[in-house]
Amino acid sequence: MPIQDLHAQSGRNWVQYLQALFIVLIILYFGRNLFIPLTFGLVLALIMYPVCKKLENRKWPRSAAIFVVISIVLILFVALLYLLGYELNIFLHDVPRIKDKLLSYSPGIQNWLKNMGISASDQSDWLNKLILNIQDGLGSLLKTIFSLSVSMLFILIMIPVYASLFLYHRGTFVRFLYTMTGPDHRDSLRSMLQQSTLTYFHFVKGTFFVYLIVGVLNSVGLLMLGIEHAILYGMITAFMTIVPYVGIIISASMPFAIALITRDSLWYPAGVILLFTFVQYLEANVIFPRIVGVQLNLSTWSTLVAMIAGTILWGVAGMILFVPLLAILKIFSDQDIGLKPLNILLNRKEGYLGK
Repeated sequence: MPIQDLHAQSGRNWVQYLQALFIVLIILYFGRNLFIPLTFGLVLALIMYPVCKKLENRKWPRSAAIFVVISIVLILFVALLYLLGYELNIFLHDVPRIKDKLLSYSPGIQNWLKNMGISASDQSDWLNKLILNIQDGLGSLLKTIFSLSVSMLFILIMIPVYASLFLYHRGTFVRFLYTMTGPDHRDSLRSMLQQSTLTYFHFVKGTFFVYLIVGVLNSVGLLMLGIEHAILYGMITAFMTIVPYVGIIISASMPFAIALITRDSLWYPAGVILLFTFVQYLEANVIFPRIVGVQLNLSTWSTLVAMIAGTILWGVAGMILFVPLLAILKIFSDQDIGLKPLNILLNRKEGYLGK
C-alpha cells in the first residue's frame, strides 16, 4: 500500500476516534445521574475485590464476604460524617465567643476603614449587620452545605448496591467481556482486568499519601501560627477532604475559630484561611497529580487534564473518578498498538528524556 494511502487511512482512524470520543463525552454528560453512582460502585468493587477474594478463599460464602466488606466501608463513612457533624456542632457553640471577639475588634476595624475613605456611619451599619447575622447566617450556610440533596442521597444509597452487584456477579461481567472480545483476545483481556484491579489499589495508595502530605503541610502551617492542637487539626482537615468541599469547610472552621478566639490579632485567623487555601491549591494542582500520577504511571499533564475534564463533566465526582479511569485507558493503550500516540501522552515513562 502506498505511503499516501497509509497516511490517509491513519487520518481517517483518528477522525473516527475523535468522533467516538465526542459521542462518549455527550453520553457521559447527559447520563451523569446514572453513570456517577455506577462508576463509584465499580471503583468500590475493584477496591474491595482483593479482600473479598481472600475471604472467599477461606471458604466464606460470597454473599457473606461482600456483606462484611460493604459493612466496614459504610461504618467508616458514617464515622466520618459523625466527625463532621461533631466539629460543626462545636463550631456553632463557639460562634457567640467569635461574635464577642469581633466586637472587640470594632474600634480598630472602624479606624482602618475610615482611613480608606468609608464614613463612620456606613461602617457602623455594615459591621453591626455582619456581627448580628454571623451566628444565624454562618450556621444556616454550613447546615445547607452539609445537608444532602435528594439526588446526592440517591447516589449514596446506590453506590454500595452497585458495588455489591458488581462483586457478586463479577463472573457474569467477565464472561460478557470475553464474549465481546472473542477467544483471540482472551489472554490480553485477562491481563488488562488484573492490571485494572492493581491500578485501583495504587490509586488508593497514592490518595492516602496525598492526604498524609497535605496533613503534614497543614500541621506545619498551624504550628507556625501557634494554633492549639495544630497536628490534630492539620491531619483531620487533610483527611476530611475525602468529603469534597464540605469536609474542608467544616474541619477548617475549628482552627479558624480557635485562632479568632485565642489570638489578639485578625492576622492569625486570616493566616489560617490563607494556609488552607494555599495547601488546597497545591493539593489539587501539584501534589495529587504528581503523587497519584506516579502510583498509576500516568504523566502529570494527563492527570491534571483528567481532573479538570472530570470536574467539567461530573463536578467533584468526576474529579475523583476520571483519574483512575484514565489509568485504565492507559492500560488499553499499552495493549493496542493503534493507540500508541495516546499511550505516549498518558505514560509517565514517555515524559522528558533530557533533550
